[in-house]
Amino acid sequence: MGWLSHPATYRAVWRWHFYAGLIVAPFLLILSVTGAIYLFNDEINDVLHAEKRIVAPHASSLPLSRLIAAAEASVPGGKATRIDTWSAPDRSAEVFVTGTEGPQRRVFVDPGTGAALGSYVYERTLVGFADRFHGSLMLGTVGDGVVELAACWGVVLIVTGLYLWWPRGVRGFAEALTPRLRARGRPFWKSLHAVIGVWTAGLILFLILTGLPWANVWGTLLRAGTDVAGVGYPTSHRSHGSVPASGQTLKQATGETPWTLENAPMPSSGDHAAHHGAAHAAPTEPGARPIGVDRAAEVLAGAGMAHPYRLSLPNGPTGVFSAYTYPDQPEGQRTIQIDQYSGRILNDVGFQDYGLAAKAVELGVQLHMGNYFGRANQIVMLFACLGAAALSITGPVMWWRRRPAGGLGAPRPLAPARTRTVALITLALGVAFPLAGGSLLAALAIDRWAGRRRAEG
Repeated sequence: MGWLSHPATYRAVWRWHFYAGLIVAPFLLILSVTGAIYLFNDEINDVLHAEKRIVAPHASSLPLSRLIAAAEASVPGGKATRIDTWSAPDRSAEVFVTGTEGPQRRVFVDPGTGAALGSYVYERTLVGFADRFHGSLMLGTVGDGVVELAACWGVVLIVTGLYLWWPRGVRGFAEALTPRLRARGRPFWKSLHAVIGVWTAGLILFLILTGLPWANVWGTLLRAGTDVAGVGYPTSHRSHGSVPASGQTLKQATGETPWTLENAPMPSSGDHAAHHGAAHAAPTEPGARPIGVDRAAEVLAGAGMAHPYRLSLPNGPTGVFSAYTYPDQPEGQRTIQIDQYSGRILNDVGFQDYGLAAKAVELGVQLHMGNYFGRANQIVMLFACLGAAALSITGPVMWWRRRPAGGLGAPRPLAPARTRTVALITLALGVAFPLAGGSLLAALAIDRWAGRRRAEG
C-alpha cells in the first residue's frame, strides 16, 4: 500500500478532486440550500400559509365528501384527485384539485366548518420550489440525471477529499481537525475547507446515500436488485409476475407513494378487471354504483387506519381508492386499496411486510428528511447541509486565489501509471454509482485527448 503515500498519487488524487469539485460544486450548493429549506417545510409553510393550514380546533369533522365538494367549488371546473386528511384538531385538510385551466391547485378546507380557506400551486411556493428543484432542478428526467450525477460525484469528492486531508509529516490529527484561523489568503481557505470537510464528511455521505434511492438510474437498479433478492417489495407483491389489471404501478396511478411501493402493481375495481387483466373493464355487476368517498373512509377506519392519511380517489371506472399513511417514523407506514364498487379491501401492506432492504431505505428516507427524531434530526441534517454549502463555496474560493492570471490553475497532468491507478480506484466507485462511472470514462477520454494535443503543440 506504499503507493498511497507516494507524492505522485497525492497529485493524481488532487487533480481528480480539483476537476470534480469545480464542476459539481454549483450543483451541491443547490442541493444543500434546497435541502435545508425542505428540512423545515412544515415550519416554513406554517409561517407563510398559516391562514390555510391552521384552523380553530374541532371536536368533530364533516364527511370527506363535504370537504371535497367545497374544494372543487372553489376552483372553476374543479375535480378532486386526492385528499390529505388533518394531522391534528387544529389542522386543515388538503385537497388536490385540477381545474379547467392552469396547473393543479392544493385547496385547504376546514374539517370542522367545511369552509375553503384558500389554495396555491405547490411549485410556486418556497417549499414546493425547493422540493422540485432539489429533486430534478425542475428539468424533468434530464434534471434528475444531473442531480444524480452530482450526488454520485459527491461521493468521489468525499473519498478523495479525506485522502488529501489525511495528516502527513509533522502535522498531527489535532492540528488537522482545527482550522488555522490566523492564516491569511489561500492557506486560511485551504485549512477551513479541509476542516469543514472532515467534520461533515460522514453526514454528507449519509445524505447522499439516503437520497440516491429517489434517483432515476441508481434508484431503479437498487429497486430491481432488492426485488430479485427478495428484500425489497412486500411479500404480498412478489407473486405478481404478470401486468396488473390496471396496467399501472402505484406511482403512475397516484403520483406519490412510499418508495418501497412505487413499482407495486395498482389493482383495479371490479372482479372481472382484477381477474382478467383488462385495463378498461367495467365492474362485474351491471349497474353497480360506486360506494363514494365517505364509505371508503368508513372502510379505512374499520381497518384501523386513522388520520392523517393520504387518500387518492378512483380515476375512471376501474380505479380504486388508494390510501396510505406516511408518518415521521416509517414503522407506521401502511397502504390500503379499496374496490370503488364493493368496498372490498384489495390490498393492505404495512411496514412489517417490507423486505429488510426496503425497511432500511424507508428509515434512511425519514432520517434524510429530518423527520425521524424530530427537531434533533432536523438540526443534524441542517449541519450537514451547511457543511456541504460551505465546501461548495470554500473550494472555488481556494481555486480562485491560487489560479494564475488568465489560466485555469489545474494540478499538472498525471503520469500514465498514476492515471491508471487513480482511474481504477474511481472506477470501483463507478461500479457502485453507474452514472458517475460513465462520466468518469468520458473525463478520462477528454483528459487523454487534451494531453495529446499538448504534446503535439
